[in-house]
Amino acid sequence: MSSKNFVILGTEVPKGGSAFLDLEVVKLHTRTPLKVPVIVERSKKDGPVVLLLAGVHGDEVNGVAIVRKLIKKKHNIPKTGTIICIPVFNIFGYLIQTREFPDGRDLNRMFPGNLNGSLAGQFAYLFRTEIAPLVDYVIDFHTGGAELDNIPQIRGVLSEPKTLELAKVFGAPYVINSDYIAKSLRETLHKLGKTVLLFEGGKSKNIDTEVIKHGVNGTLNVLKYLGMLPGKPTEKKQRIITKSKWIRAKYSGLVTIKVKNGSWVKKKDVLGIIQDPFGEFEKKIYAPYDCAVFGINNAPIINKGNALFHVSVEQ
Repeated sequence: MSSKNFVILGTEVPKGGSAFLDLEVVKLHTRTPLKVPVIVERSKKDGPVVLLLAGVHGDEVNGVAIVRKLIKKKHNIPKTGTIICIPVFNIFGYLIQTREFPDGRDLNRMFPGNLNGSLAGQFAYLFRTEIAPLVDYVIDFHTGGAELDNIPQIRGVLSEPKTLELAKVFGAPYVINSDYIAKSLRETLHKLGKTVLLFEGGKSKNIDTEVIKHGVNGTLNVLKYLGMLPGKPTEKKQRIITKSKWIRAKYSGLVTIKVKNGSWVKKKDVLGIIQDPFGEFEKKIYAPYDCAVFGINNAPIINKGNALFHVSVEQ
């Protein structure tokens, strides 16, 4: 909760005040400093501290667009509490549109970080020590990697009452149970006692207006529910998935997708077709049972074992 003295990155933000700060990690080999903008808006009234975070992976631009729109519409100015926005977390990857840090590491597998470790590890450490302790709630915006296209969804550990509660409030079409991954940002925040929602929508290097709309509206629902913005959350129809699996390619080849992302399919429905480039074989991919499809790999060429369809396992 906001306290009388709210100090972030060495700057005190008074009640009713705002700050545009920089998280400076390192200088490039050209000696150019690289800084991560941190935007803070604090109400005159005490309340929760919420972090809106995007761009953990530098090529996942839908999340950046979501946070940017929230700022542009001034939805990041709360009537109670404090909202911290970091539109581009992995500024290194964002500059050249890659998922990784310059040292080749995935930032989302480098937490809780190490002050004397790799570049990504040092960055993770600074976030964990300088920003993470100040917040109560985090919404972390992601997309599918490479050609993986995710239907708008909230992921979290649904056995945690607060996480499930806020996931439902967010109102994304799908709510997916997702365990904590070792050394991830979400796991580290959980160990610090924070409530985290992970939003997934669309794919990397792609702007999807429908995904952005879901991300913005869902965030507004959460902020309203927490009493930080006026109004009440809008109820949405959702499918809650407690268990899921990947349908993987049994063959290598060219792929034709035959199912729409976000659809419900019946057992033996054709999800896609794998073909060779020489016209010698054609293999259909069937739904193993009745299930929801909420993630599709749109890569035109795949290898045996590649993940193709993320589906629910009905219980």
